[in-house]
Amino acid sequence: MDGPRADAEQLALAAKAGDRAALSALHPLVAPALVAWARLRVRARLRVHLDPDDLVQDVWVRAMGVIASFAPENCTFRAWLFRVAKNVLLEAQRAAHRGVPGSGDTSLVGRLHAIPADVTSVTQRVSRDEGVQTFLAEVEKLDPTDRRLVVHCGLEEMTQVEVATMLGIDYEALAKRWQRLRAKLATWGAAAGLA
Repeated sequence: MDGPRADAEQLALAAKAGDRAALSALHPLVAPALVAWARLRVRARLRVHLDPDDLVQDVWVRAMGVIASFAPENCTFRAWLFRVAKNVLLEAQRAAHRGVPGSGDTSLVGRLHAIPADVTSVTQRVSRDEGVQTFLAEVEKLDPTDRRLVVHCGLEEMTQVEVATMLGIDYEALAKRWQRLRAKLATWGAAAGLA
């Protein structure tokens, strides 16, 4: 695990123990991956109901509300965070499908006052970051299966076995494809650290 990810793990453990400063320092480390994930997962038809930046903020608030449930012996903080993120996204999709007004906000509407200003400013800054924008533009050029690999293996840190099963792809084929894709991601420079 590289420097920023190792730092995030340490900060997550401290945040789990109640360290508010660690919680504040943790968000900027994981926000680029969350923003990229939200932009890739909230496709155009859903954006009518759900703004990716609102989703990122809701995920962060939700995750920090349940940080005590983070179990480092079971998975990395990032994998845990993206499990929370997927649940928040599923709630938003269900609400949008039902046509609930303001549905894209899921539980965010009632908690807007609870979002610290630094969470909003970090999300806005990361959303405009050139490295994140370049990463997203390059991912959009990939075929649909490779985009899913970036999301699931790279951003969400699902295991290759889990992703192969989910996508119905032979594990060996997926492993080779992910290895080639990781080499391609590495050529994208600093933004490659997102996945």
